[in-house]
Amino acid sequence: MKQIRIFLLALTVLAFFSSVHAQSDAPLVVVMTADGPVMPVMEEYIKRGIKNAEQQNAEALVIQLNTPGGDLGSTVEIIQAIRASRVPVVMYITPNGAMAGSAGAIISMAAHVIAMAPEAVIGAASPIDSSGNDLTSTLDKKVKNIIKAQIRPLVTPRGPKALALAEAMIDDAQAATAQEAKQVGLIDFIAKDTDDLLAQLDGFNVETAAGRLTLHTKNPEKSPLNVSFIEQLLFLLTNSNIAFLLLAIGVQAILIEISHPGGWAAGFIGVVCLTLAIYGMGVMTVNWFGFIFFIIAFVLFILDIKAPTHGALTTAGVASFITGALVLFNSPGTPDFQKVSVPLVVGMGIFLGMIFFAILLIAIRAQHAPIQIGAESMPGKTGTVRSFDGDAGQVQLGSELWSAEKAPDSEKIGKGDLVEVVEVRGLRLIIKKK
Repeated sequence: MKQIRIFLLALTVLAFFSSVHAQSDAPLVVVMTADGPVMPVMEEYIKRGIKNAEQQNAEALVIQLNTPGGDLGSTVEIIQAIRASRVPVVMYITPNGAMAGSAGAIISMAAHVIAMAPEAVIGAASPIDSSGNDLTSTLDKKVKNIIKAQIRPLVTPRGPKALALAEAMIDDAQAATAQEAKQVGLIDFIAKDTDDLLAQLDGFNVETAAGRLTLHTKNPEKSPLNVSFIEQLLFLLTNSNIAFLLLAIGVQAILIEISHPGGWAAGFIGVVCLTLAIYGMGVMTVNWFGFIFFIIAFVLFILDIKAPTHGALTTAGVASFITGALVLFNSPGTPDFQKVSVPLVVGMGIFLGMIFFAILLIAIRAQHAPIQIGAESMPGKTGTVRSFDGDAGQVQLGSELWSAEKAPDSEKIGKGDLVEVVEVRGLRLIIKKK
């Protein structure tokens, strides 16, 4: 009986270690999602993904891509990182309706494997300048030829039809559906989801910096690589609507600090907001001329509080604020994905105008309010006589004790009488009996 128990225990231990060994033998696939414009933030995220996959000795790195395009400098850096990767990089344009536009198409061509969701789109990779406009004739030819030379070694192994489509994307801004790209061999797979893609990848041969490899992706262990908090924050700051709101709050807070010095909260908030906004605008395509209108708008708001214009400068400030925001973020040629929401700009302009108009009304009311302190506020106030001898004595006025003289037309005044202040002469009140 004892031998049977030992045998059963040995079988249990063996089964446990066999299970652990089986799990450790499962191929590891790192999966990350690059969704948004191609900018330095996405560049660092993809580089981190490649490094992470290499450190874990992963079978493959799957990048789920959805981008309208973006910065050419970041595109080149990403291409170099992909081509230097020792782990196969699979670029999967997903979900349905997603696109690898402009720079995204060029990045996809650099991947070791290209896949698309059935309803995804790739292409329209013609270069434009930093403001989103078409390049001049000579520069256009130079840049297009450089890009085509860069992708030619990547796409040529896929065949002449694939190369022709890739070059048409650059020369003529042509785009292609998943079926069209698969038909000419520009992409390798059409997959409905990541599991479907991994099933198709099993046994596929790729050429990487580590040499020719055969992918083993059957029943893999998927390791998601999420965007870090800092990367999420930086992605957020490159959103034109967020950058606009930060700029509006920052400039307003700074001007409040300037017009009412002595505090620290408004100045601190203003500096932080402006710093974050300037970072975002430094990455995006903006027309800095619009910033002048921003400054003019808030100066007009401040001036209207101190000048008797009764709202005219506030109205001009709202118009200047809206104009500045649209010039800054929505100048002709700015890529659509970087443009700020017009209703947001108009709404914020009206909101700020209402705030400053309310401040203006308070200021006007304060100007017309009776004087509450100082000698000018004394006439008409009532006090109580504490001591009085003939024509002079002392009067309690609120919490203060004043020296007082009887007015010529006043009745006789005695201790305890209620008196009214007629005027103030230096530090002495002229009073009369009520």
